[in-house]
Amino acid sequence: MILGILDRAVAGNSITPAEGYLLLTEPYPQAWLQQAADELRRTLVGEPVSYVVNRNVNFTNICEQHCGFCAFRRDGGQPGSFWLTMAQVTAKVREAVTQGATEICLQGGLNPHAQRQGSTLAYYRELVTAIKTTAPGIHLHAFSPQEIQFISRQDGISIAHVLKSLQEAGVDSLPGTAAEVLDDRVRRVICPEKIDTATWLGIVTQAHQMGIPTTSTMLCGHVETPAQQIQHLHHLRELQQRTGGLTEFILLPFVGAQAPAMLRRRVGRLQPDMTATLRLTAVARLFLGRWVKHHQPSWVKLGLGGAVQALQWGCDDIGGTLMEEHITTMAGAQGGTSKTVAELQAAIASIGRPHWQRTTLYQPCQPAPELVTYG
Repeated sequence: MILGILDRAVAGNSITPAEGYLLLTEPYPQAWLQQAADELRRTLVGEPVSYVVNRNVNFTNICEQHCGFCAFRRDGGQPGSFWLTMAQVTAKVREAVTQGATEICLQGGLNPHAQRQGSTLAYYRELVTAIKTTAPGIHLHAFSPQEIQFISRQDGISIAHVLKSLQEAGVDSLPGTAAEVLDDRVRRVICPEKIDTATWLGIVTQAHQMGIPTTSTMLCGHVETPAQQIQHLHHLRELQQRTGGLTEFILLPFVGAQAPAMLRRRVGRLQPDMTATLRLTAVARLFLGRWVKHHQPSWVKLGLGGAVQALQWGCDDIGGTLMEEHITTMAGAQGGTSKTVAELQAAIASIGRPHWQRTTLYQPCQPAPELVTYG
């Protein structure tokens, strides 16, 4: 039965949730799974492994929510809290462009004080304008569905209005984070204050319908079951079949070394389970199939060596240089916060695969954008 499921997936047929569950739970040689995922990857995207030169900018860690896995958030005025000025944000953008970045990934905590003249949307638009004025050609990958809903709720305006306004200001794509696990039973345990599954899917659907692509993610390896993992992937596949707006899938294994104590004790593990992560990586490739062509591991969470292993279990992209990273690192991840292009290229070459530099939307990379003085 398992070989039949694998054969159908490799042939490009969509496997059912029940079949995906069997791939995650049944005992069988994992070499079969690895070979199938790698073969489907080869069929869909070939041997080259992509990477993007980008900078991650977390503009504030002040946040109104208290997610069970998050060691990043702080209350305003609490030791370790920060809120970057516009000048500090644009300085990071200038530095990134001088290092060849083609993308800025911008996300932050849900800071209730982040307003301009009483408007949260006005503050976020100012952030976007500052970045786009500094580097007009940069791709701005900004604001999770949770942040979009936060702006909408704070200002009492529609999701569509927020998306359209940010798109007009210069947002090019959204990170598909805050998905965690798209099952409300799980969400009530690990992030009860976050948007629910239907809201996340609704915001991403609206973004796609407006021509704003997004990534997709899953936070795995905590309290969720294999059935809930498959349900998450099923939600993503159905979404992609409707809209076609997902650019990639990124598996984000739970890191608990510095996470809040309740969830850390419940999970009983401080770093990712590599065996379970690789199995889910391969199943995700097979389940999402031809609908989501690009799969990326998290070198921040797995370390570069772990990410290289994932490239042999169905992944075709090794992610970005990041230049800085705070959210996962503050949770106790050991993968580091920055990688050079040379390090990423060497990691890819270590398994005998060619590399190529991509844009955020998986196009061949053009020269880095020029800088303009802001303010």
